[in-house]
Amino acid sequence: MTTAFYTHADCKLHEMGAWHPEAPQRLQAIEDQLIASRIHDLIEYREAPVALESDLELVHSAAAIARVRDNCPAPGSEAAYFLLDADTKLNACTWRASLRAAGAALAATDAVIAGEIANAFCSIRPPGHHATPEESMGFCMFNNVAIAAKHALEVHGLQRVAVVDFDVHHGNGTEMAFSDDPRVLMVSFFQHPFYPYSGTEHPASNMHNVAVPGHTGGAAVRQIVLEQWLPALHLHQPEMIFISAGFDAHREDDMGQMGLVEADYSWITQQIMQVAQQYSQGRIVSCLEGGYKLSALGRSVVAHIQTLAGLD
Repeated sequence: MTTAFYTHADCKLHEMGAWHPEAPQRLQAIEDQLIASRIHDLIEYREAPVALESDLELVHSAAAIARVRDNCPAPGSEAAYFLLDADTKLNACTWRASLRAAGAALAATDAVIAGEIANAFCSIRPPGHHATPEESMGFCMFNNVAIAAKHALEVHGLQRVAVVDFDVHHGNGTEMAFSDDPRVLMVSFFQHPFYPYSGTEHPASNMHNVAVPGHTGGAAVRQIVLEQWLPALHLHQPEMIFISAGFDAHREDDMGQMGLVEADYSWITQQIMQVAQQYSQGRIVSCLEGGYKLSALGRSVVAHIQTLAGLD
């Protein structure tokens, strides 16, 4: 079996203005780096399907879904954008891109559970981990990883899953979706204090989210993984692992102030894979979250995929 790479051209059509860091060029930078690294032909490319509204409803309220669906400007309209918040906008293509992003995570989950592929990376946007059940926010429309994890539980009947989030920002939407759900373990690190200024107050017992100060580097993060993530993951024994793969903790990414490099992302991926091999039949679905310095993003995603595919 192989590693699959899910994406769709529709994900490049959503944009929030030329100034916005969460830009279509992010996906192109990943694709360019895959070609440059010469692993382009060693992974299986799959087109992301469109998710159904009923899929989104696994996590999100009808009102949250309607707010995105019903407020995208019509093509060619005078208003190019609809503002959900100061940093999160809808354009004419956002709804379709959002359905492709969630659809990629769902299709990857189905294929991994069916044994068609070993694992998958979803190169998608909009990202998802800030989207709460009731609100789109922080560049995110719908919570792709949470939807996929809930799909694995509710549709495929898995009993335990884990979400691993290594974005520089706390995945507040994912925490809200699964807080106190004993079927789901969430482990993460995140810079704090920092947007969205959450994750430290009275976390539920199934949340192992570790706040770190700015300028934290790879050595400290590896210690967190070894001493806090891995014991929790071994105790939970997940039947499948989902990754919120944000690469904005890279030392070159000025969205945050952390100090990770490509080797750290590869090492973290190795640790996750070892847990997956022990408890999850190797089943992993990874979805792109943050990462805004294009060169660092492309290199880091390649390191992540190389490790998933056993090519590093």
